[in-house]
Amino acid sequence: MLNSRHGIMLVGQPFAGKTMVYRVLAKAMTEASQYEESSEVPVNYHVINPKSISIAQLYGYSDPISKEWTEGILADIFRRCATSTQPDKEWIIFDGPVDADWIENMNTVLDDNKKLCLMNGETIAMSNQMTMMFEAADLLQASPATVSRCGMIYLEPDNIGWWPLV
Repeated sequence: MLNSRHGIMLVGQPFAGKTMVYRVLAKAMTEASQYEESSEVPVNYHVINPKSISIAQLYGYSDPISKEWTEGILADIFRRCATSTQPDKEWIIFDGPVDADWIENMNTVLDDNKKLCLMNGETIAMSNQMTMMFEAADLLQASPATVSRCGMIYLEPDNIGWWPLV
């Protein structure tokens, strides 16, 4: 799925293994990249909890008095990943509830445009090494437009059992 989609949603209740899925995959791909015969490249991932900050802190904002633009956390990480000269894969992971307030702004990133549009009119094009991941318990607040732009991976805690907790 990582080779065909640039937006992926890991969906499942707590203790379903969502975080471990991407951590283990990233580590495996990074370790495989060390072998000469491997075509894999290292993976760097950046985790953001979008509900822990305001929309302005996430995307950026313009000061109403000075009109000076302040880049948000996502805009900063997105720009660094998009302009990286390394061949490494860059995963931006949104770990937290999917909310219509912040996720709708991701539609231009998740569609074929693959561009983050900021409120100052600037757009940042997504590089081919980048993947957007969303780790959430449910998709109740996500619009069909957003969901249809992503690959879905559903995880259930019942499938894991109790051994990982020991």
